[in-house]
Amino acid sequence: MKGAAPPGTSSEHEAARWVRGMFGRVASRYDLLNHLLSFNMDRYWRRRTVRRSREFLARPGARVLDICCGTGDLTLTLAARANGRTVLGSDFCHPMLLEAHRKVRERCALFEADALKLPVVDGSLDLITVAFGLRNFANYQEGLREMCRVLKPGGAVAILEFSKPPNRAFAALYDFYSLRILPAIGGLVSGSRAAYQYLPESVRKFPGAEELADRMREAGFAKVSYERMTGGIVALHLGVRGE
Repeated sequence: MKGAAPPGTSSEHEAARWVRGMFGRVASRYDLLNHLLSFNMDRYWRRRTVRRSREFLARPGARVLDICCGTGDLTLTLAARANGRTVLGSDFCHPMLLEAHRKVRERCALFEADALKLPVVDGSLDLITVAFGLRNFANYQEGLREMCRVLKPGGAVAILEFSKPPNRAFAALYDFYSLRILPAIGGLVSGSRAAYQYLPESVRKFPGAEELADRMREAGFAKVSYERMTGGIVALHLGVRGE
């Protein structure tokens, strides 16, 4: 497979179904665990993503889509700074969207869709964001190409995702936390230890920051850049669709 590979799956279809079911089971506790397990750093990471995207968010009449929006935290952060511009959120997990709807209300529109097959017209968006969702795609490269398809020429994508710390000592410490402590706490609070065993493993399988930047260029993005945050456990990638 060219993307997420949950245990017991052998095809992209099976992987997508497993991921959808897994997120559905933890939806009600997802926000709590995000804040708890990241020591509230996830709030900062999302705010940073919006700040780095402000040039595209501020365009007159900008249309913005937050894919894999989950419970809507990034969608809401975008909407709060959009000054009336159109902000949409999408996800393929219905229970996650129900949690998101409870928070966003009428501030932005939500719709259910697979990020690999977005029901969006070619070249119609100014900005796409995705926070901690790309590594769960059944096919990473197909997902990047789909984002490129729906962006206007000169439109941008902002990808916030877990990454591999470049410092070996810090990486070893982070591995201990993510592989031992995180599954225990996540499993206890969510009731699904399998979900919080899969999530750190999905980070280990996901391309590093440099490789992801290369894959974005292969998919049609230009001006690709990235910054590491919090010792490199998270990376924010920006790319612009070529003219």
